[in-house]
This record gives sequence, structure tokens and C-alpha cells, in this order.
Amino acid sequence: MQHEHTYLTGRAGSAALIVAAALASAGAQAGDSATLTGDWGGARSQYTQAGVNLRGDYVSETFANVSGGRDRGSTYAQQVRLGADFDMARLAGWSGATLHFTINDRRGGGVSADYIGNRLPVQEVHGGPYTRLSEASVEQNLLGNRLNLRLGFFAMGNDLGGMAIGCQLVNAAFCAHPLSMSGNTGWYNYPNARWGAAVRYQVQPELFVRTGAFQDNPHLGDKDNAFRPFAAGTAGVILPLEVEYAPGSSPHSRALPGHYKLGLIYDTASARRQGQPGTVDERHGVYLLADQAIVRDNASGRSLALFGQFTANPKASAQITRWYAAGLVKTGTFAGRDADTVALGVVHAQLNPRLRASAAVANPDTGGYAALPAGETVVELSYGWQPLRWLGVRADVQYIVDPGAFSYRATQNALAVGTQLKITF
Repeated sequence: MQHEHTYLTGRAGSAALIVAAALASAGAQAGDSATLTGDWGGARSQYTQAGVNLRGDYVSETFANVSGGRDRGSTYAQQVRLGADFDMARLAGWSGATLHFTINDRRGGGVSADYIGNRLPVQEVHGGPYTRLSEASVEQNLLGNRLNLRLGFFAMGNDLGGMAIGCQLVNAAFCAHPLSMSGNTGWYNYPNARWGAAVRYQVQPELFVRTGAFQDNPHLGDKDNAFRPFAAGTAGVILPLEVEYAPGSSPHSRALPGHYKLGLIYDTASARRQGQPGTVDERHGVYLLADQAIVRDNASGRSLALFGQFTANPKASAQITRWYAAGLVKTGTFAGRDADTVALGVVHAQLNPRLRASAAVANPDTGGYAALPAGETVVELSYGWQPLRWLGVRADVQYIVDPGAFSYRATQNALAVGTQLKITF
């Protein structure tokens, strides 16, 4: 069965590339619309003018583990999102308000779970293969748009702790919040939603403060609760605080664009003490995220940007006590390819030494504490081809060092290669 699975998913990856090429050819003949389905004979523009923005996108990620890990093989994972944004000023005279609604569907297998056995997922869209409600919220702008409030059922990462530049890479360690956050607190990100209230205030043109209060309910990620936002199981409240300096974001700024985020997370929910008996009554952590363009041509959009991440979590509560990530993204590659990207990233997740010591005692055959890996490292290189505004194809390779670190075993370093396809409807 493994060979059949590998064969089928391999064919799916090849088919995705063939489909991308065919879509690019068809799109080039029809003109470069922002979406695959175009303007629907003018109907889409009419909906937008009336205050209803309909949106949808598809992402597939086909990857093979070609060396190391637990076994060789390939998997295909996909995500489809459908949603709508309702401009309540146009629809009902409610100035500054927008309603958001999103449904998410994920399918397929994960090469990390099935073949490599590592903690940092090679495919960002793998996980929770079912349809779910991902957002039902209301957003309100006040004080000339300096104050933004969001209330309802949505993912924390919609507003906090993320780096958009990281999604030029595929591994979930980059294209999401740092996974050390969910490896320490009840923070989990899209597509899993929770009840919450988010606040963003623009202190200065390029200085922002974000905070809020969010439900900590681990059961909302269960398949049975995919459309049950009021499911029981609330364990506490997550209280984040984030300060962002965003040079180049104000309309008339001449600075090169960048983002610098310093954040604190406090979770009131109790949890099992890591590597020792008992529980902890609360959890907390700190993070620092930064990206900065160092070269940019405003006329063509070509640029070179660097990014970095650091998080620190206490040993008492965290699976991942330290997180380090860095990389670069070059936008504009060859002649005539101003929207293509080359991205390189490296991330290291440090395993809590208490868990490592506990595993060494519980399993003497592992060779002891010193023989167990101290953490997992991923090095990723990708090339993003943007033939059309609504179509993106990414070739990607990832090298995983110590993929068995978080399952407390020495495992041969793994090499995964694959493709990502993105289509905006």
C-alpha cells in the first residue's frame, strides 16, 4: 500500500504542475486578472460596489521524503478557503464596520507525519483534514482608522504574532506564527478559530500596539467541533500584548519597508508541568519578530529583505524553550520576472531539556541524555514562479536535521522536495 500511495501522490504532484502550466497559458490569452474566475461578466464588481467581497483560494502542497527520516514516500495536501467580507457602511450605513465569514477545508496527508516523523511540518496546509468554520467576526475602525477592534470567532494569528514574509516558504515553521507559541501556551493558529476580542491602536504613523483577550479551548480543534463554536472545554484566557514598529508603512515615508514586533503572551490556563510531576497554574512567553527590506526598486517592486525570529519560553511549561529563525527573500529574479521570488530560511526549535532528561531516564536504550538530539533544525530553499496574478507555483526543498528530536530518538537527517500551487478564485 505504501508504494501505491507514493505513486498516486507523485502523480498528483506532476498533475498539479501540468495544470499550472495549462492555467498560465489560458490566463495569458485571457488577460492577467486578479482571480481565475475573473469578473463574472461584471457581476463580481457589482457585488463589491454593493458592499459584498466574495473570495476564495486553493493551495496544494505535494512533497516527497527522498532521504532519511523514518521512510521514503510522498504525500499530497490541499486547502480550499471560501469566504465573504461585508462592508456594513454600504449595506446598512454602519460606518467603519466589516463582517468577515470564512469556511476552510483541508484534505490529504503529511510527509512529516507519515514519513519523516519531525515536529516542524514540511507542508503548511497539512493538518485537520476536514471542513470547518474558520471565521465569523465583526471588525470596527474608529478614530479615523487609528483604532481597530475585532470581535467574534477567529484565529489569533489574524492579528498577532505573524510574519507575512514567511509565506514565501512552505514549512509551517515559517508560514505561520513561530510554533514555539503553540508549544508552550494554548495559542494555535489558522484554520483553528476561537472566541476573542482583538485591539489594534496606531500610536504613531508607523508604531502600533496590539492586544486582546482570547479563549483557550483546545477542544475547538477537534473534528466533532468543526461547526460548534460554543463547544465546551474552555480552560482559560490568553492575554497577548504586541508592539510593532513598521518603517515605510506610512503613505509618504521614504524608508525601506520593514516590521519589528515585540510580543508577550500570558495564558491563565493550567497545564501539565514539563518533565516533572504536577501542573503549572499559568503559562507565559516572549517573542521578537523582524523583517526588513535592505534593497528595493520602487518602479519594478524588486527587493531583497531579511527576516529573523526569536522566542523564549519557561522550562516549567514549554515543549519548545527557545526558537531561532532567520532568512532572506529576494523578489524579482531573472529578466522579466519581477514578481518571482527566491527564499532561503533556517529555523531551530530547542527541545525542553527537562523533557529530554525525562525521556533518557524512561528509555535507557536511547543511550542517555547526551545521545538524544537537543532540538530540530530545518533549512529551506524555494523558488516562487508567479506567471499570473492569481496563479503561483513554488518549487521547494527542505533539509531536516535531527527529525526525531521531539519523539526522543536519533533519526537520520531527512531531505524533502516538492511543489506548492496557489490559485485565487
